[in-house]
Amino acid sequence: MFEGLQQADLGPLWLSFKLAAATLALLLLLGTPLAWWLARSRRWYKSAIESLVALPLVLPPTVLGFYLLILFSPRHPFGAQWEALTGHTLSFSFSGLVIASAVYSLPFVVQPIQQAFEAGGRWAQETATTLGAGPVRRFVMITLPMARGGFLSASVMGFAHTLGEFGVVLMIGGNIADETRVVSIAIYDHVETLAYDQAHALSLILLSLSFLSLLGLFMVNRRWTLR
Repeated sequence: MFEGLQQADLGPLWLSFKLAAATLALLLLLGTPLAWWLARSRRWYKSAIESLVALPLVLPPTVLGFYLLILFSPRHPFGAQWEALTGHTLSFSFSGLVIASAVYSLPFVVQPIQQAFEAGGRWAQETATTLGAGPVRRFVMITLPMARGGFLSASVMGFAHTLGEFGVVLMIGGNIADETRVVSIAIYDHVETLAYDQAHALSLILLSLSFLSLLGLFMVNRRWTLR
């Protein structure tokens, strides 16, 4: 099944999993409060924020990558401040890939969680309030358990989407071995050199992982729905 897989391909595979895990952790940390605000807010500019969150769904990856590359440049205040604090540039680095991937995968994490928060309704929160539960207790004991399906969907979709990124990671990270050469870049390199066996082996791994992830997600969500 994976006869074409070589030792040199294990590095990009591991780096892709590392990138997907780091990106998902960052997105869950930052995306959860954003999703909660979007689900509860009635501000007039809410639609503008939702549009910005959803923008990567329709924006070409090369366009997003180009503007992020400018943002990460030492000539830009953000990039210059990052270099001053860390001593490293964001362009062509793993840290830059994580930030870029978080921006590109943002809607795949925020939207499912937001929908889960909205589906939970306000009645449970209001009932808990009348019983004396504080905001943190209500969120941890009521909101999060009710939104577990949204968090599961966000985790699977965010991880899988990051795992298969190409355009953004190529623009931001290039093709540096053991640093930014993820599996999608490795597949592209194999195709360019007509090494179809290696490209097929890596592609089959991503295809299998994506299918099994979605299959598991649908099965779990269906089981929860039938309860």
